[in-house]
Amino acid sequence: MHVKDLSTVHHLVSDMFKWPTTKAGWDEYRLTQHQIDFFNENGYLAGVKMLDELQIETLREELRQITDPHHPGHGLFYEFHSNESADANTILFHALGAWRITPGFHDVLWNPRFVMAASQLLGNVPVRFWHDQLFYKPAKKGGVVAWHQDYSYWTRTTPVAHLTGWCGLDDSTQENGCLLYVPGSHRWGLLDKPNLAGDLMGIMQFLTPQQQVEFKPIPVETKAGEAIFHHSLTLHGSGENKSDRPRRAFVLNVFKDGVTSASNDVLLNGVPPVPAGAKMEGQFFPMLGSGNN
Repeated sequence: MHVKDLSTVHHLVSDMFKWPTTKAGWDEYRLTQHQIDFFNENGYLAGVKMLDELQIETLREELRQITDPHHPGHGLFYEFHSNESADANTILFHALGAWRITPGFHDVLWNPRFVMAASQLLGNVPVRFWHDQLFYKPAKKGGVVAWHQDYSYWTRTTPVAHLTGWCGLDDSTQENGCLLYVPGSHRWGLLDKPNLAGDLMGIMQFLTPQQQVEFKPIPVETKAGEAIFHHSLTLHGSGENKSDRPRRAFVLNVFKDGVTSASNDVLLNGVPPVPAGAKMEGQFFPMLGSGNN
C-alpha cells in the first residue's frame, strides 16, 4: 500500500478544520492581551482550546495506527522510537514526522486556532513549520521527559525565534505525567542539553547556583484538546505516567518566517540539507500563515 507524502501539500486535506477567509473569521481565535502578557512574563501559556471531541478521537485513532512500525507510511517518519526511555522499566514512545503520513496530523498544522496563537505569541508575524512530535506514555509505565529547553536541540537554526505548541489527546494530570514548567526560565539564556529521555533532573548540573535557587517547577494540568504554548528557551519536562490511563500528545514546533539554517548538515533525517545562512523554507518548512490571512 502506497502512502502519499503529505509534506508536498501545504493546505488542509480533510474537513477537520475550516480555514477562515475573513478578518472576523480569524478574530474568533485571537488570544487576549492578558494571555500574551502571561506568556511573555512566564514563558508559557496553558489552557488554549485546540480540538473538539471528534477531532480528538480522529487523532487518537491515527496515533493508534502509526505507532505500528509496520504501518505503510513508516518510512516517512524523521525519527521513530517505540521506546526512547533510558529506564528499562518504563516506556516513552516518541516520533517525528507524522504530518507527512496521516490527514489529521497533517491538518493540525493548519488548525486556525494554532496558527493564530502561534503568530501572536511570536509577535504577530508569519509562522513557518519546523517539525512535529508525538509523545505517548502508556498507563502504569510511561517514562519521563527530562528537563530541557527546546532550542538547545535546535541550534542548527538561527536566530532564536521559535515556539512550541503541545496539545494533549488525553486529560493530563500530575499522576499521568503532565508537563512541568519553571516560570521565567526563558530569560536564563541557552543551557547545555541533557539526554531527553534520561534522568528527569539531569539539567541541574548545568544550572548556576542562582538558577538552582530559582528552579521552582509548576505542574500544568490540561484537558484533552487543550494546548500549552512555550518559548523555546523555557525549561520544561514531565514525569512518569503512574496512572491507569494513557497520556498521549502531539507537538508542533514552529518559527518566525525568516529563520535561517546554521548548519550544512542534515537538519531532519531524510530531508535535504539547507545550506548555512539560507532561509528555512520549501517543502518541509511550509508557511502556515499569520492569523491575518
